[in-house]
Amino acid sequence: MKKRLAVLMFSLAMTPVFADEPVITDVAAKKVGMVWTFKVTVEHPDTGWDHYADGWEILDSNGKQIGYRKLLHPHVEEQPFTRSLTGVVIPDGTREVFVRAKCSVDGWSSEKIRVELSP
Repeated sequence: MKKRLAVLMFSLAMTPVFADEPVITDVAAKKVGMVWTFKVTVEHPDTGWDHYADGWEILDSNGKQIGYRKLLHPHVEEQPFTRSLTGVVIPDGTREVFVRAKCSVDGWSSEKIRVELSP
């Protein structure tokens, strides 16, 4: 019994601890001419260069990426933070897109934010 308990405790100790996923707290989309500008606010417990929110993407309803904003540095002291992406081409007739964020350690967040588009 002691051996089983020791193995269980060792297994639990070796289980990776995952940090919180990046969370999108706000999205603003505005059409300018024939293209769109997106302002996306992200919150993530960045710790520095070893673990930080490093991007966000815009997806169509089929999951195809139609825009990507790479985040070039950690935002340890700036939470939440907002960054823009301009010149996004949205196919005619598209009335909604989805936005999700990514972190350098855990990858893409499981949550996608639905954004309604007004022509």
